[in-house]
Parts: sequence; C-alpha cells; structure tokens
Amino acid sequence: MTRYALRLASLAAALTLWQVLTAADVDLWLRFSQFPTVTDVAHAFAGRLGGPDYWTDLTDSLTRILTGFLLAAVLGVATGVLVARSRLAEDLLGPVLEVVRPVPAIALVPVAILLFPSNEQGIVFITCTAAFFPVLVSTRHAVRALSPVWEEAVRTMGGGRGRILASVVLPGALPGIFGGLSVGIGVSWICVISAEMISGQYGVGYRTWQDYTVVDYPGVFVGMVTIGVLGWLTSTAVELLGRRLTRWLPRTSYVPAPRSPRRARGTAAPAPVRAATEPEVTHDQLV
Repeated sequence: MTRYALRLASLAAALTLWQVLTAADVDLWLRFSQFPTVTDVAHAFAGRLGGPDYWTDLTDSLTRILTGFLLAAVLGVATGVLVARSRLAEDLLGPVLEVVRPVPAIALVPVAILLFPSNEQGIVFITCTAAFFPVLVSTRHAVRALSPVWEEAVRTMGGGRGRILASVVLPGALPGIFGGLSVGIGVSWICVISAEMISGQYGVGYRTWQDYTVVDYPGVFVGMVTIGVLGWLTSTAVELLGRRLTRWLPRTSYVPAPRSPRRARGTAAPAPVRAATEPEVTHDQLV
C-alpha cells in the first residue's frame, strides 16, 4: 500500500506542477503560457466522454493495434524460431530482414498507400511491421541462448523435433519472447498513431491531429492522455500474461537489508553468526 500511495503522490505532484506552471503563465525558456491548464484538459476530456466520436475513435485505434500486434506476435515468434534453428532459413531470410529492419515503420506509409486498397489495411500493415522486428530479434536471441543440454536430454529420451520445439525451445524462450512483445506493443502505439495522423479517417491519432489543425490544444492533450493510458494498459496486459505463462521461473523482489544496530564507541564488534544451513562434515565422516 505504501508503494501505491507513493506512485499516486508522484502523479499528483506532476499534475500540480503542470497546473501551477500553466496557470501562472511561466515563461522561463520553456513557454508554459502556451499550454492549457490541467482543469482545461479535464473539462475537454469530460466533454469528449459524453460524445460518440471519442468512443468510435477509441474502438478503431484498439482494433487496429490489436490486429497488427497479434499478427506481428505470431509472425515474429515463428520467424525468430525458424531463423535461430535453421541455417538455411537464416541464409535466405536473414539478409532481407536485416536490410528492412532499420527502416522506420512510419516511413512505410507511402508503401502501404500504394500496396493496399484501403487505408485501414495499410495502418494495420504499419502497426504489424513496427512490432514484428522487436519480437523477431528477441525471439531469435532467446532461442540461441538456450542450453544445448536440454535438447540433448530430449533426444536421448527419444523425442523428435516437435517434442523439442514444444518442451524445450518455446518454454525456454518465453521470457525473451515476452520482452520483445513488451517493446513491440509500445512501438506499435507510436506507429499506429502516426499512421492515423497521416492517412487515417478515424482513430485517436486522427482526432488529435484534427484538434491541432483547429488550434484546440485542450483536445490535443485529451488525445495524448488517451494514448498514454491505452499504451500503459496494453503493455501491462502483455506483462501480466508473460508472468502468468512463465510462473515457473524464480522471481526476485527488492527487500531492503535491515539496519545493523549502532554500537557504542570503544566496544568490540559482535562475532559473526554462522548460518544454520547444513551441519559441518569432517574428513573422517567423508572417509
């Protein structure tokens, strides 16, 4: 409860600082006088919640992000495992993937416009491309980092390729896979919002850009807050799913060390206490 209270206090402090700087029209290199106040954004947000456009934009953006991200998850994991496990696949697909990977997904907007018959399919394509490469790279590294002893043990017991894939490769690579999925969902939100601003007709990104063109700055911040909350919820869902599927992994938690009592000046330090784990075994007992 203390940690949650500290997080809420941090958020409240940030909002309070925003309100003070914007209400006082502070202009110290950064022009806070151009920003809307927290109360202005709250009023605009309340007005949007009562209208149908906000929920339509929300539904469209979530549909696009989930469709593109799920496609990227399936294709990225499959391609990563294939490239990591097959030299032929690495030689055939590796050069193409490494050439395309540095290209920003948002730079593929003209390609999507020319390639797909509708803007909706193009936005899903951009979202899928944005999340595909983080998932691919993390899966490839996770599979290559697996210990070969596990695979040899399965082969010794008569297991084939399918058994190795199901019982060794995929479970062992799950932590790395979900690391790539966590990165991919964040990148997907960046690219889907940018794509909606450029070629979308509905969505949170499209509405945010329209508010900017008509100089509705509180509406712009409503879109930014909505994007932040949606991104946080989706990334948290991916993280919770990863913890659920990898619950067999040992977990570590931060526990602060207890403070040692302050001893008086001139007194000797207490003797170290031997941990009560296993009894000592002498040489004669071993023999």
